[in-house]
Amino acid sequence: MSSRSNWKQNVIGWVFAAPWTLIFLLFLLGPIVASLILSFTDFGLVNLANPFKLHFIGIQNYLRLFRDPLFLTAAFNTLYFVVVGVPLNVVLSLLLALGVNQGVSYLKSLFRVGYYLPVVTSIVALAVIWRYIYNPDVGLLNSFLHLFGLPGADWLGNPNLAMPAIIIMSVWHNMGSAMIIFLAGLQGIDKSLYEAANIDGAGIWGQFRSITLPLLRPVLLFVTVVTSIGFLQVFAEPFVMTNGGPLNRTLTVSIYLYQQGFSFFHQGYASAMAYVMFIAIVLFALVQFRLLRPQT
Repeated sequence: MSSRSNWKQNVIGWVFAAPWTLIFLLFLLGPIVASLILSFTDFGLVNLANPFKLHFIGIQNYLRLFRDPLFLTAAFNTLYFVVVGVPLNVVLSLLLALGVNQGVSYLKSLFRVGYYLPVVTSIVALAVIWRYIYNPDVGLLNSFLHLFGLPGADWLGNPNLAMPAIIIMSVWHNMGSAMIIFLAGLQGIDKSLYEAANIDGAGIWGQFRSITLPLLRPVLLFVTVVTSIGFLQVFAEPFVMTNGGPLNRTLTVSIYLYQQGFSFFHQGYASAMAYVMFIAIVLFALVQFRLLRPQT
C-alpha cells in the first residue's frame, strides 16, 4: 500500500513538473543543441529558405575565428573591458557598501535605493542618456569641464577615449547590485569582532584587513565571478553608444556575434563564436574560483 502511495505521489509530481520540463526542453535545451549543431555547418542566408541544404564543415568555423582579424580585435576589446571594468566595479561597490554600512541609519535605505536605481532602469535608455552626456557639443560632461576652463573632448568619437568612457558608464550602471550584495555580507559580520579589535588597538585599516576582508571573501568571489560573466557579455552599452566604433575600438565579441548572425546571416559562424565565448566565460570563472576560493 505504501509503495502504491509513493508511486502516485511520484506521478503527480511529474505531472506538475511536466509543463516546465517541456518548456525547458523546447525553448532552452533545444536552441542550445541546435546552435551547437549549427556551429559545425555553413548555415547562412541561403539556408533560411531551405534549411536542409546546409553542409557540415567540421571545425572550419572555429578555425576561421582565430584567423579573423575582426574577431581578434573584438576579443581584445572585450578582455580590456573586463580587465579594467571588473576590478573598478568591485572596488567601488565595496567602498560604497562600506560607506553605506557605516552611515546614518535612517539614510541607509535612501542610499540603497539611490545606488540600486540604475540597475533596474533599462540599459538602452541609460546608454542613450549617457550618449548625450558625452556629446562633444552640448553634452553635460564637456559643459561641466568648460565651467572650470578645461577643454572638452569627443568622448565617444576619439578611439582612445571611447572604451574608457563606456567602461565608466557600465561601472556606474552595475555597481548598485554588487553594492547591495556586499552590504548584505557586511551586515552579517558579528559586530563584537570589531569591538574586540578596537580594544586591542586595531585601526580602521587593520580591522578591514583582518576582519572585514577575510569574512567577505565568499561574497567577493561571488560578486567578482558574476560581474566578470556580465562584463564578458557586454553588448548594449557599446552597441547603443558607438555601435562598435570608432575604428572598431569598442567592437566586442557580443556585437560582432550579433553582426555576423543577424546582419550578415552567417548563422553557423556566429554559433561557433557563441560557443568559444561560452568556453572563455567558463575558463574565466574557474580561474577566479581558483584564485579566491582557497582562502574562503
